[in-house]
Amino acid sequence: MNIAIVDDNPVNIIVIEKILKSAGYDSFWKASSAREMLQRLTESADGGKVPVDLILMDMMMPEMDGIEACRLIQQDERLRDIPVIIVTALGDSNKLAEALEAGAIDYVMKPVNKVELIARIRVALRLKYEKDWHKENEARIRRELDLAKQVQSSVLSPPLKKEHLEIRAAYHPSSELAGDLYAWHRIDEHRHGIIILDIMGHGISSSLVCMFISSVMQDTITRFVSPEFVVAELNRYMHQLNHKNPSMSYYFTAVYLLIDTHNKTIEYVNAGHPPGFLFEEGKPPVALSQGCCAVGFFDQMDITKSIFTYENPIRIALYTDGLLESIPMPHDYPEDAAESDLLALRLQGLIHGEEDPNRLVEALLPEDIWETQSDDICMVLIQAT
Repeated sequence: MNIAIVDDNPVNIIVIEKILKSAGYDSFWKASSAREMLQRLTESADGGKVPVDLILMDMMMPEMDGIEACRLIQQDERLRDIPVIIVTALGDSNKLAEALEAGAIDYVMKPVNKVELIARIRVALRLKYEKDWHKENEARIRRELDLAKQVQSSVLSPPLKKEHLEIRAAYHPSSELAGDLYAWHRIDEHRHGIIILDIMGHGISSSLVCMFISSVMQDTITRFVSPEFVVAELNRYMHQLNHKNPSMSYYFTAVYLLIDTHNKTIEYVNAGHPPGFLFEEGKPPVALSQGCCAVGFFDQMDITKSIFTYENPIRIALYTDGLLESIPMPHDYPEDAAESDLLALRLQGLIHGEEDPNRLVEALLPEDIWETQSDDICMVLIQAT
């Protein structure tokens, strides 16, 4: 435990030094001015460590007083957590209040009472220890969250480009860990299963459920293939998860589709998810809205599969509700109109001239949304010929 004693009067330093030694504190250093103290602190901080755990500082000193020194300490992110106790003979309550506002955590009046000083030091060091513990714990959690984010990102499917099919995604999580997931897997030469889903909630819990679902996704899609069977199997997994923890029921919404570029068919199930849109050249957009309730609500689900056949090149836009909720509604737009209808209109004007889903998302949303977004934003863009 290292304590700094800062006072322009050598006698005061000697008195405090003796009090500290008598209480068992034998690691400290001394400075005769606030400027000297700040220089030593910043030099040590530049070297990567903070040299003291507590500062005992006189208020009235030449060149720079204790109040100004407290302000400068608070301005340095590396030093601001060092507790400062003002040791002063000045009984001006306004000055003492100013010192506390400047960053000091306590004060002791001169002549120094040994019992009072030691008691205040112990309280300050205890608070410092608790603050340091919380900082270290937060840093550890941050490292673990960063690792979890990397793991989560690694399970997302990479872009796919082949002769008659191209799939890409835009992904903008609102925090370190997200509840959105997308994936596509090859069934055979002409068929691919594609899914986008949104787990309830945010943060660690939704991310863990997301990772659980991703761990069974490929096997589920390649084994069951057809949308109604894939969704039913995912519902079985969610029911098992919820059964183990009845106090918290998790669910997710999703659109799963099976595209066959040889027969030019789209089979899909929408499980309570915002409707995706299919744009075929020369035809009006088709909303992919038919299916069932969200996955995980019930043990058994009544699932309706829809089939669409296309003749001309198509683009399909799938997205999560974070995108839908972030699009500003025009003032003249009817109050009873659905947000998805607005999105369909805006996409229709953009999608045939754009192949990058990130640029599509940026074109749809205002610039300031990225600083305030409260939900994950995800879009999957599928192109087939």
